[in-house]
Formats: sequence, C-alpha cells, structure tokens
Amino acid sequence: MVAIARPSDSPAVIDRRRIELVDSKVPGAAQPYHAAEGLDLKEAEKLVNRSVEEARRRARQALCAVIEDLGKKGYDAVACGILLASGRPATTLAATLASHALIHSAEGELFREALMHASKHCGLPVTGVKERELYDRGSAELGIPIEKLQRQVSELGKSIGPPWRQDEKHAAMVAWLALAAAHL
Repeated sequence: MVAIARPSDSPAVIDRRRIELVDSKVPGAAQPYHAAEGLDLKEAEKLVNRSVEEARRRARQALCAVIEDLGKKGYDAVACGILLASGRPATTLAATLASHALIHSAEGELFREALMHASKHCGLPVTGVKERELYDRGSAELGIPIEKLQRQVSELGKSIGPPWRQDEKHAAMVAWLALAAAHL
C-alpha cells in the first residue's frame, strides 16, 4: 500500500506498508484455490468462502488502520486505487478449479476484491487500472508525457528511502490516478 498526497501534479509519498490479507499460519490461506483444487466442490466452496471472508476482514481492518494513521498525520483519505489484472476469472468455481491458469487468476482476483470491499466499506471511491494500461492512462489523465511520468514515479520513492520496488511504483501510480479522479 502506498499513500500519496497533493499536489496532484507532483504528489509525495506519505505512507507505505505491506497489508497482509492472509494468516500465514493457516495452511492454504495464501493460495486458497490451489488448496481447494483436490477437494469435492462443496468443500472447495467452503474453503474459498472462508478465505474470501478472512481476506475481506483483514483488508477492512488494515484500511481502517491506514485511514486512522493518515488522520493523525493531518491527512484525509479521499480515494483508493487498485491495480487490476488483465485476465478474467472463470464464471464458476468448478471451471476455475479445472484450470491451473484460472486458479492463479482467481487468487489474485480474490485479494483485489477484498481490497475493493474494504475501500467501499470505508466510503472511499475506487479507481481500478489494469497494469498494462497504467502509464498510458496516467499520461492521458494527468497530462504528463509517459517518460516524465515514469521518472516522477521513480523519484517518489526517494523521500521514503529504499526499497522502492516495482509493485510500490505501480501502487503509487494508481494512487495518483485515484487522487486525481477524486479531485475532478
């Protein structure tokens, strides 16, 4: 999670942290569809539903903590940005469990959905952007050439120090788009 603040033409990172949506001590929690793959459909559904509820609970708890911490620093949370996948999950659990590729897609979607659920729970609008469209959309919506935008996002990490990994850069970019959309 990366939180940024105005000005929207050159935001600053004000917080970053890792949000844990699973209990690593629970077997299969990090990959519930993989864990459900060998189960009968009813048991698989129970396992996936428990994972969905736990991820949602943890996401709500984490986002509320972020909002509270930002408030203590004098910031108001106004929106959330979420990086979306390019693929589409299957329409049924049975179809998902029949395809290893769909299992991976469904797991990613489960955690993205938990974050969207938490955002809505907290009353924050969500801006979703597919990873492959991130900088093109950013350039179009912010009116900044792609190369300059990529440099600015890379430089955002200097204020908080290393590491400033690719996932954090992407989180900052989608947060920037969410911030801009919230102030239109």
